[in-house]
Amino acid sequence: MKKALLFTALAAALTAGMANAAEKLVVAATPIPHAEILELIKPTLAKEGVDLEIKVFTDYVQPNVQVAEKRLDANYFQTKPYLDNFNKGKGTDLVTVVGVHVEPFGGYSKKYKSLAELPDGATVAIPNEGSNSGRALLLLQKGGLLTLKDPTNALATPKDIATNPKHLKFKELESAMLPRVLDQVDLDMINTNYALEAKLNPAKDALIIEGADSPYVNFLVARPDNKDSDAMKKLAAALTSPEVKAFIAKKYEGAVLPAF
Repeated sequence: MKKALLFTALAAALTAGMANAAEKLVVAATPIPHAEILELIKPTLAKEGVDLEIKVFTDYVQPNVQVAEKRLDANYFQTKPYLDNFNKGKGTDLVTVVGVHVEPFGGYSKKYKSLAELPDGATVAIPNEGSNSGRALLLLQKGGLLTLKDPTNALATPKDIATNPKHLKFKELESAMLPRVLDQVDLDMINTNYALEAKLNPAKDALIIEGADSPYVNFLVARPDNKDSDAMKKLAAALTSPEVKAFIAKKYEGAVLPAF
């Protein structure tokens, strides 16, 4: 009888220990602001039984590839148009979990102080990824520098330009490379996360920038099989908490805007 009671107690203790063990989530993020925001909420998640491990990437491809291959649980770095284009091109089925923030996309120059100063034949660097390329061209269209055959084409490339009165020349590069050519081009269209890494202040340094109404919200992204897990729900709630909203407002001073 004593042995049976001892076994029962040990089993109960083991079960309780397993129940109290933290559930691990491994999440990919680009350094700024995504990884910084995730670092902020790690202590909160730890108290809720979620062990958050952050894997920092500097590109936009591997975070999706590794989530799709189940090497990572989720990622936080991308917009819905980018995700849709990635899924279509790679045959993946990644899904959005929650929208967290907007990073107004901007155009920067070390040579000129306004778009009006751009000379005929100016060289403009833009991202070479479909949705980011379209985002840059839509912003240039908004600034009156060109028009697109389809003015609403979110996946536009330079081949889709209808009118180009300043005869702009386009240099298409991976997004992470764009800050490195700022001194070499006349206008550089840079994603805000990379602009911040390059010590640019989008609110002050950009010659042209998206407004707060930008549809390009950055999402937490996962797979259909884990998007509704308890740990993922806790992560989503933490990312859209008042704590994160206050942190974004104070830390990024308008360069990053809450989407909730």
